[in-house]
Amino acid sequence: MQPFILLGILASTYIMVIAKRMPALVRGFRLQSFFLFLITLAIALKERQIDLYVVAALVLALKVILIPYFLYRMIKRTKANQDLGLFINAQLSLVFALGFMYLSWVFTEQLTAFGDKMQTITLAMAFFVVLVGIFLMIFRMTALAQITGLLVMENGLFLLASTISGGMPFFVEIAIFFDVFVSVVIMGLFVYRINKLFTHIDVNKLSRLKG
Repeated sequence: MQPFILLGILASTYIMVIAKRMPALVRGFRLQSFFLFLITLAIALKERQIDLYVVAALVLALKVILIPYFLYRMIKRTKANQDLGLFINAQLSLVFALGFMYLSWVFTEQLTAFGDKMQTITLAMAFFVVLVGIFLMIFRMTALAQITGLLVMENGLFLLASTISGGMPFFVEIAIFFDVFVSVVIMGLFVYRINKLFTHIDVNKLSRLKG
């Protein structure tokens, strides 16, 4: 089952890389988070730990339901252009993503030369997701897209921690989920205020405010 879940994470990540509009990016994040929920649930079933079931439920509640809902609501409230404002077009972004996948695989093979093959693939996927999250934060001009990039990067770090340790300590997970959710709310409010004051959320245009 795990290979199919990882394939789902890979596909949803590529969907976000080639997305040109904000709703498509949020859908990709929601799909990726759903597969992250599935892999967390699989770890919980394997380890038979109650706290991992709680973490899986939090992934489903926050990352699959609440945060995408909040992002969709911000898209509607800002009434802004839903284009992501691409520094790099979708085709070239896909080339970058393929390069990230190759680099992640090479790095992980060196890191776990004699390790379990499935663990190596999962680690490579985690590094790949982190790199794509950073890429989205840098090469997408709208503030909401950059927030989504941060969330994608956090998904990759979550997958990395789950693979290495079989799940982080319960209270650490709770703290991270709370911080992520609060951060999204605060950043969403900033985006709303920016849009209200400047009629757009293209962060590239804010460079004109320099003295």
